Amino acid sequence: MLPLSHKDTYSRGFGSRIKEKVNGYIRIIFSDRSSRNLFLFLLLNFSFAFVELLYGIWNNSLGLISDSFHMFFDCTGLVAGLAASVITKWKANDRYSYGYVRAEILAGFVNGMFLLFISFFLMSEAVERAIEPPEVKHERLFIVSVLGLLVNLVGVYAFQHGHSHGGGSSHGHSHGGASHGHSHNNHSHDHSIEMDNEGPNSQIMKGVFLHILADTLGSVGVIISAVLMQMFGWMIADPICSMFIAVLIALSVLALIKDSVAVLMQRQPYSLDSVLPQCYQKVISLAGVYSVQEPHFWTLCSNVYVGAIKLEVSKNVDPKYVVQHTQMIFASVGVKQLYVQLDYTPM
Repeated sequence: MLPLSHKDTYSRGFGSRIKEKVNGYIRIIFSDRSSRNLFLFLLLNFSFAFVELLYGIWNNSLGLISDSFHMFFDCTGLVAGLAASVITKWKANDRYSYGYVRAEILAGFVNGMFLLFISFFLMSEAVERAIEPPEVKHERLFIVSVLGLLVNLVGVYAFQHGHSHGGGSSHGHSHGGASHGHSHNNHSHDHSIEMDNEGPNSQIMKGVFLHILADTLGSVGVIISAVLMQMFGWMIADPICSMFIAVLIALSVLALIKDSVAVLMQRQPYSLDSVLPQCYQKVISLAGVYSVQEPHFWTLCSNVYVGAIKLEVSKNVDPKYVVQHTQMIFASVGVKQLYVQLDYTPM
């Protein structure tokens, strides 16, 4: 038996590493209910998108073709969501001290922009066809449209069912809480790190559900247009259906884009807008605290809020008391990670 060459050994080693990584990703995907449902629905959605595209080209139906493109781009959203659900579980390191939880924000933003682009493309094509409606073989559309509706109803049930029951198993990951403090002359800092991360996958699933819901309504639109063409010969119903689907795509992603941009631009979390002033008042009412200065609050990822504030305090104040109670006040409104700086004054 001839010995293996160095090249053969390297190839086998490289192949085994790839296989090991793929198996690891599959284990992560199937480790909780939501990511498993997402993966299985991705396979179903992608398969039927091909069927719908080929059938739409065969019958010259822009409505069916546009719905298939919507399904394809939903597949990109599902893939992005699946990738983000895996990436967010990667451990933090020296260079990425927060971990990779923001992968969900990037995935949502990129997916939203792609879907917005395709909605404009479909709208322009639909307007062109509305001016000169083509001949559409509408008698062949009904069966495929109904099948598409059934596929989307499976997705609606799977993800709405999961959402109604808390999304199945716990999502994301958490970094163990750690706290340390130090002082430099008149400054005292305390950094508490605690991640309670149900966020990434919850936002991903919300976006997926919105896309599937829009797909479902789009399938209903194709069915209606097929019926109108069959009964009344209204060929313009097909481009109108495409316009309807284009609008649905745009509307389904606007909220996702808005939320993603807000996080990327470090906007104060919307849910904290009305409660932060009350928190400031409670902090000021603590013994030895004079004022709250330079408050900053932002979203790390969905439902994970981070804050940093500077407190002007008396030189005789108990720093441990102030820091702990300040953290408790903001933790009660969802800010689980708060950086507190104490600025001592001789007042």
